[in-house]
Amino acid sequence: MFTGIIETLGTLVSAEKEGTNIHFTFKSPISAQLKVDQSVAHNGVCLTVVDQTDDRHTVTAIDETLLRTDLGELEVGDEVNLERCMPAHGRFDGHIVQGHVDMLGNVVSVEERDGSHIFSFEHAEGENFTVDKGSITVNGVSLTAFNTSDTGFSVAIIPYTKDHTTFKNLKVGNTVNLEFDIIGKYVARMMAKR
Repeated sequence: MFTGIIETLGTLVSAEKEGTNIHFTFKSPISAQLKVDQSVAHNGVCLTVVDQTDDRHTVTAIDETLLRTDLGELEVGDEVNLERCMPAHGRFDGHIVQGHVDMLGNVVSVEERDGSHIFSFEHAEGENFTVDKGSITVNGVSLTAFNTSDTGFSVAIIPYTKDHTTFKNLKVGNTVNLEFDIIGKYVARMMAKR
């Protein structure tokens, strides 16, 4: 389980295809602290560390993961948001994040407003939705949604978040990984069965 509070950025140093899988190797400030079999969220996607050396670690994305996320679009030199799983004795600073991407979204606008930034996203209509002042995870970042609709929402990003996550690189037209609030998903599923 994750919280959506990004620890650091990682830079993709290599991507090796093996069958339908891709082995991604990242360089980051936390790579040296990782161990094989550890779960780490990469742009909100929970992946298992399969190799670790010095300041680099490798994870493998299977075909299903590549089809449902934007990881297959990564190029060497691209940055990703990194978060290790939450320790049982840690503070819960974000919201419940599983690292299981629900769908892709697209950036439809970026607006600077009094020092902060408003990012607006669109996504396919479906079972997943946001509510005003509800939680949403965008590329692994825990955020509060507003201007919500069946196919989109907006978030406000403070300068610190923009500067210390991949939000600093997002532009209109970019694809992002979306994980909707797990509690909302369960409530929606239960209500649909009534």
